[in-house]
Amino acid sequence: MNRNMSLTLNSSTSEKYFRIASISIAFYDYLITLPAEWRFYRSQPSISRISLACVLFILIRYISALVMILSNYGYFASSFTQQTCQHYYLAAPVFKVMQSMTSQVILGVRTFNIARRDRKIGVALLLLYLICISVEWFTDLYHRIPVVVDGNCSPVDSGKTLSAWIFYLAVMLYDLVMLTVSIMHLLRYNPLSNRVGRLVRVLIYDGIGYFIVLSAANLLNLVLYHTTSSETQLAGVSVGYAVTWIMSQRILINIREMSESDSRRLETVVVARPTNNSARKNAMSGLRSHFESKSHSKNSKSPIEPEFPPTSTRNGHPEDVELDIRVCVERSVKVDYGSYEHSSSWDKPTA
Repeated sequence: MNRNMSLTLNSSTSEKYFRIASISIAFYDYLITLPAEWRFYRSQPSISRISLACVLFILIRYISALVMILSNYGYFASSFTQQTCQHYYLAAPVFKVMQSMTSQVILGVRTFNIARRDRKIGVALLLLYLICISVEWFTDLYHRIPVVVDGNCSPVDSGKTLSAWIFYLAVMLYDLVMLTVSIMHLLRYNPLSNRVGRLVRVLIYDGIGYFIVLSAANLLNLVLYHTTSSETQLAGVSVGYAVTWIMSQRILINIREMSESDSRRLETVVVARPTNNSARKNAMSGLRSHFESKSHSKNSKSPIEPEFPPTSTRNGHPEDVELDIRVCVERSVKVDYGSYEHSSSWDKPTA
């Protein structure tokens, strides 16, 4: 009897520590990413033309905040009755699945673009996504009952066969498939510049880091949901919310900032002055084609939603390809006509 009371007390105390720690970390990350959120908004052409990356950023950011508020309010509140808890207890599980769906869309779109928007891969990823979210909705809501302890309200998996842990297994399998497909395609790229090579490394490290950190949180919850104790089941759920929130939005922020830093690069080109008008016209035509071949877009776009040009090859080998990610690079062009009589300069940003 005393041993059971001691285990219950330890589980309750551990859950409080986990929840307070996750709330603190999530709130701190929210504050330090406010400037990045503002830059996301400023980079949009207009309020009616918001990019997919920005939409996903808003969704993952505020659905995650909402699910953490709902879950932790239900836990720390002291005024719930069995009747009021009956109307409240499913709120956190529902938004938990919505958070997971948004996070998986981010990974799915990212993987689809890395795979060059291959239609077969896109169909396979979509089918996998639909299967996973169906499993997640069912397992997260099935056999949930409201439990009121000391005035708080918790949704507990009470079935004879516990099923909530399968939710975390489905999430982990989906993340593993996305990571595998992404890395397989990224390793096939033969970047033609240091800038693109750096972007490939960022995408690989982000994917691996996301998988390791989120899998650790999911594995913790998978183990805890194998128990029948309500205190033990919910001990790590808030940690999962915070980790999914932080890692998902970090993927979007990192990709956007990488694209933004590349768009600020400048390039100077020096051209000798032609000896006649015809030659000058040919030189200027060549200069324009030089930049038109390298500049693809007027507005910088994140790799979360690129528009891919046709696949290019290198050294005649079809397996050596460029990373089809569209980056706007603005260049300051100085044309120096090497004349004994005079010299002039012309600065024109291209997009």
